[in-house]
Amino acid sequence: MNNSPTVLEIDLSSIEHNLNFFRSELNPETKILAVVKASGYGSDAVLMAKALEKLKVDYFAVAYTDEGIALRNSGISTPILVLHPQLQNLETICRYNLEPNLYSRRMLEGFLKIAHDKGLDNYPVHLKFNTGLNRLGFDASDIDFVCKNLMEQSVVHVKSIFSHLVASEDEEEKEFSLAQIEKFKSICSSFTSRLGYRPIRHMSNTSGILNYPETHFDMVRLGLGLYGFTNLIEKNANLKNVLTLKTVISQIHQLKKGESVGYNRGFHAKRNIKTATLPLGHADGFFRSLGNGKTYVSIHGHKSPVIGNVCMDMIMIDVTDIPCKEGDEVIIFNSREDILQMADHADSISYEILTAWGNRVKRVLK
Repeated sequence: MNNSPTVLEIDLSSIEHNLNFFRSELNPETKILAVVKASGYGSDAVLMAKALEKLKVDYFAVAYTDEGIALRNSGISTPILVLHPQLQNLETICRYNLEPNLYSRRMLEGFLKIAHDKGLDNYPVHLKFNTGLNRLGFDASDIDFVCKNLMEQSVVHVKSIFSHLVASEDEEEKEFSLAQIEKFKSICSSFTSRLGYRPIRHMSNTSGILNYPETHFDMVRLGLGLYGFTNLIEKNANLKNVLTLKTVISQIHQLKKGESVGYNRGFHAKRNIKTATLPLGHADGFFRSLGNGKTYVSIHGHKSPVIGNVCMDMIMIDVTDIPCKEGDEVIIFNSREDILQMADHADSISYEILTAWGNRVKRVLK
């Protein structure tokens, strides 16, 4: 049971709104794969998947096997792609009817052996090809090897072939992105002609959907956009914020000029001030780099700077000029702009701010 006063609110109506916006950017026949890895980008993967399943998304994607198992155990029946399976988990993947991304010769041979041993029939698998990210994926030179292993067998069926854009949000890398797209098209064409059928093709992430419509192909992968973030200011206006992080004031202190706050006396009062202590810290996902005035929170519409070093379980804020009392609500963020501001203050990105919040932060539906 989680009795934490620090709460991450998830607005499912905003998720639906954002999903519908991206649907409006696609052809009706283009499928949508909703990416719910990393606890649904820090929200709650099960809550997200249940809501999105009702909204008829075509696929889910998770990073690791245990994330897919959690969805299956919660009753999710929509197909689930495991993006980064490990060899030792392939049998478990089959047991839970998950679909592995076979991204290397080792993974392909390993899964084919398991499929033969288990007597599987046309089990859905996915193949990732590396077109420039150099992270996971077969090279174009592996096509002969892949097709040789897949032809004249019926234990697996290639459900999709995919790749990943490197810099779809960066206009300065457009030439590189276009070269990636052409390389992927060539791989798909060669693969399809040799295999004898055409799997689902997908390459677009959120920014790819908006910036490179030629990469919509048969399916797109939608992750960060579900939470209201794109790299295009004019498109952001069409999206809604999904997440609100809030907590309460645990205690208020009156400090005299010269007194300090927190570990290593990270803050010294230059006048008589009033401080408030909040029940969240770097163990919850509030970065230590955000202490000592690097960012702020809001109380009753007033901005309050974080002072002193961030503790494991607590932060302290300056509320000298803010009318407030112990137990009052404090907003850590409740807008896209707040999240981007926090990311900027931490010299980070929105992804890291969204996914940082640990299990001690209670998730609730708004």
